[in-house]
Amino acid sequence: MSPLRWDVLAVGFVLALPVFALGLRGDFSADEVVVRLPWCLLAGWGAVALLRFAATPSRPPGTERTPSATAGDQDRTPTP
Repeated sequence: MSPLRWDVLAVGFVLALPVFALGLRGDFSADEVVVRLPWCLLAGWGAVALLRFAATPSRPPGTERTPSATAGDQDRTPTP
């Protein structure tokens, strides 16, 4: 899963709002805000990954995924 998906960025932005607020209030310097922003993106990525894992339905035991023929494979017929 890419860390630059829209849902990861949205959650990272929501998690960064308190960091921005503390920076505007004067509790954090600009350097501290910039250092903490990648951690907000990482936390957003982790939260979205956890939610996606929890929301994915599990398969019953004994069923395995079999590769199906794609449309491109079916079109490859030898020409006379």
